[in-house]
Amino acid sequence: MEIEPIGILRTCFGGKFAIPRQPGLCPSAWGVLEFSEKYRYPEAVRGLEGFSHLWIIFGFHETVEKGWHPTVRPPRLGGNERVGVFASRSTFRPNGLGLSLVKLDRIDFDAGEGLQPPLIYVSGVDLIDGTPVFDIKPYLPYVECLPHAQAGYAAEQIPRFLVQVEAAAWANFEALDERSQRVIREVLSLDARPAASPKGVEKVYGAELCGRNVRFRVDGDTCWVVEVGI
Repeated sequence: MEIEPIGILRTCFGGKFAIPRQPGLCPSAWGVLEFSEKYRYPEAVRGLEGFSHLWIIFGFHETVEKGWHPTVRPPRLGGNERVGVFASRSTFRPNGLGLSLVKLDRIDFDAGEGLQPPLIYVSGVDLIDGTPVFDIKPYLPYVECLPHAQAGYAAEQIPRFLVQVEAAAWANFEALDERSQRVIREVLSLDARPAASPKGVEKVYGAELCGRNVRFRVDGDTCWVVEVGI
């Protein structure tokens, strides 16, 4: 079977670094699904507006050429302990496919100049800008919400940092729109550092968020924004 993308997802994440490791962890993170010409039919999304959330089936296009591994080191185990690839959500999978649950914000049937409708606006995304999308499906809470399901080694809630903005970065941070500010705060609260990076070591990291190069450091249980590029 051969599959092809139905479109691409434009998002607020310009690079892989600091992208939330699961959907929904950064509720303000936005994405726009742009259909390819072959699938750009308004009737193809008829009725979708009645659903609050969508499953996105996508491709790990930046790692698929690296192949797959039978065991991986998930971030939830500190990036050091190995588990089977099928017991993880690692990008290094046999077919390079991923599944993400996102919130449906709206469907735009009149996108205006330069954009081709229909456009699907979503939030809570955990995907890099330009991700190929192979399919979307509506989320059905009466069969897919399982409050008593077990989550193995990933059962614990992810702890969050307090996010503060240093004085030198405040002017550029304050100049951002409110949603971009929320995205930066939500992402950095999740400890955006690589899972296996040594903790307790003073280091400045950088991530491309909402079109800005955001540099940050961690001090104890606080993440400090040290620079917001223009």
